[in-house]
Amino acid sequence: MQYCKKCVMPDTRPGSIFDEEGVCQACRNYERRGEVDWGARFEELESLCEKHRREDGHYDCVIAVSGGKDSHFLTYMMKERMGMNPLLICVADPFTHTAAGTHNLRNLGESFGCDIVVFNMSIDLFRRVTRIGFEELGEPLRFIEAAIYTVPPKYAVALNIPLIVYGENAAYTYGTTVEDGYSAKKYIAAGHSAAGEKLGEKITDFWCERGIPVKEMNAIIPPSQEDLERVKPEAVFMSYFVPWDDERNYAIAKRYGFKDLHHEWRREGWIEDYSQIDSVSYLVHLWMKYPKFGFARATDIAARWIRKGKITREEAKKLVMEHDHKLDQRAMEDFITFMGYKPRQFWDIVEQFWNPELFENIDGVWQLKNSVRSSLTKWS
Repeated sequence: MQYCKKCVMPDTRPGSIFDEEGVCQACRNYERRGEVDWGARFEELESLCEKHRREDGHYDCVIAVSGGKDSHFLTYMMKERMGMNPLLICVADPFTHTAAGTHNLRNLGESFGCDIVVFNMSIDLFRRVTRIGFEELGEPLRFIEAAIYTVPPKYAVALNIPLIVYGENAAYTYGTTVEDGYSAKKYIAAGHSAAGEKLGEKITDFWCERGIPVKEMNAIIPPSQEDLERVKPEAVFMSYFVPWDDERNYAIAKRYGFKDLHHEWRREGWIEDYSQIDSVSYLVHLWMKYPKFGFARATDIAARWIRKGKITREEAKKLVMEHDHKLDQRAMEDFITFMGYKPRQFWDIVEQFWNPELFENIDGVWQLKNSVRSSLTKWS
């Protein structure tokens, strides 16, 4: 397990790219931002909006939202700056939601004067697919995260809306690709895996093999090729057109009534209180990276802060050491209560995902072999 020489990202992130100097692609991609003509890209966004803008009252774009700070920023950009008439689509989960998250989703529509469709899949189906994802893959929300890239396009096709807007291109931000394009097409219906198979077909096959009937999988079945050809919706990442910045998005969101978790919940394992704040149990999904890959959310955020110069690498190491391994108690309890597990059952399932190449079991406790604590003075 090796760490980027510029940030604190390990090479265990799936799909991670490190160059010959030991620097992760996420850092290299961030450095490239200084070479981008952002004025020209903003003009591209203006042209794209001008191409699809409607004056007849019909929606002219779909925005995939959760209600968070980035959702507020996206809606601000498309409604206030671009003058578009968006329909907001939220793919929700049935876990307990925070008071801030409930407020923020309502606030999003109210502050910007936008209609919102909240897509709630069958709770019974959600519980079954979440069990499968957790117990077999250590990835509880694989099913619903796939729906984020299929549900908004299906609404766009059904309502003949020509533009679909997503936030950041996570693959580019986290350095699993060098491709800096605006199109999100390959992440939705027309996407293809490295093996050349259609993403939707692979996902459907996986769940069918585990007893989920196709008729229950509408949420993750992409629009047909015929419908896509008929409507020809463009799907784009906003992060291509404007330099993506969590704290800038947060500052703008607060101007429009966004609430963080500062006065509601101090989450174990997290080093900020303004991202991924909607769903309590969602933290379990994110934490499961730790036993599998040796890092979690504190690493993600600390690495970003290093790149933008907010903290030093030494400060980031200490944050990772203190927080990354912690699973929030409230999140775990909410997850096991909803799913029907006992605490012992939950930890027995987690046990199978500890990666023995990265961890060793010492007196019943799994510890990183090349841990932040033991390598604090020798990271390179």
